[in-house]
Amino acid sequence: MALNTLEQQALAELDLPTRRPFCLADHLGAVRAVSVVFIIALWEIFGRQVNPLFLSYPSAIGRAFLQIVTTAEFQRAALGSLQVFAIGLLAALALGIAVGLLMGRYRLVEYLLDPYVYALDATPRIALIPLLLLWFGLGISSKIAIVFLSGLFPVLMNTFSGVRTVSAQLVEVGRAYGAGERKLFTKIILPASLPFIMAGIRLAVGRALIGIITAEMFTAVTGMGALLVRYSSALATDKFFVPVILLALLGVVLSNSVERLQRRLAPWKETERAL
Repeated sequence: MALNTLEQQALAELDLPTRRPFCLADHLGAVRAVSVVFIIALWEIFGRQVNPLFLSYPSAIGRAFLQIVTTAEFQRAALGSLQVFAIGLLAALALGIAVGLLMGRYRLVEYLLDPYVYALDATPRIALIPLLLLWFGLGISSKIAIVFLSGLFPVLMNTFSGVRTVSAQLVEVGRAYGAGERKLFTKIILPASLPFIMAGIRLAVGRALIGIITAEMFTAVTGMGALLVRYSSALATDKFFVPVILLALLGVVLSNSVERLQRRLAPWKETERAL
């Protein structure tokens, strides 16, 4: 008790502040909310002063959303686009992670595949659309192929880079304890490269969303891409923004979901962050 009294007297003599000073970094959620509200308000004010043929504003987009989102045509187009997006993205993630792991782990596989991987990664996807149309036709297969190619290389290259950055000392420690190749993959290489893989998945989500709209606008004009073409041709700017905003929100939700999954699968990375 006497020791506690002495400590309290020493703290009182130091005259330290009892409250932590206000810092924006302690209220990041509020900062984000204020930023979004400010941009929407600015857009509303500026958009009302512009010809509606060139730019709409949030309140008009909201009315257009309520008008078209309940129609059978919009729902059918959205479900069709989401189906193609899901199939193409999942196939890209499965193959991209598998090939990236093999290329990063085995030098023979890297030297065998890297010329083709780098060449295809540098090739604009839109340049391959005529060839894909010849191979797969105008149906759903060609759209899935475009989404697949759009999402494949971000996750493949990130997985490859993640495996290549795994410390050789960790692998040697695993070998010293008698770990086989399977154990090295599952216990050392895959967990160490997991943040890179998750970053690649987040990039692949955005690329795949671009791919689905590109596919639907340049192949069979269906789905959300068809709605964008129709609304832009009719100069219905408010309706045009509805699919755009919905796709953007889908990308944000999926990206945040991947980030939360990364925090759950690799919690030790959060403690290693510099900021």
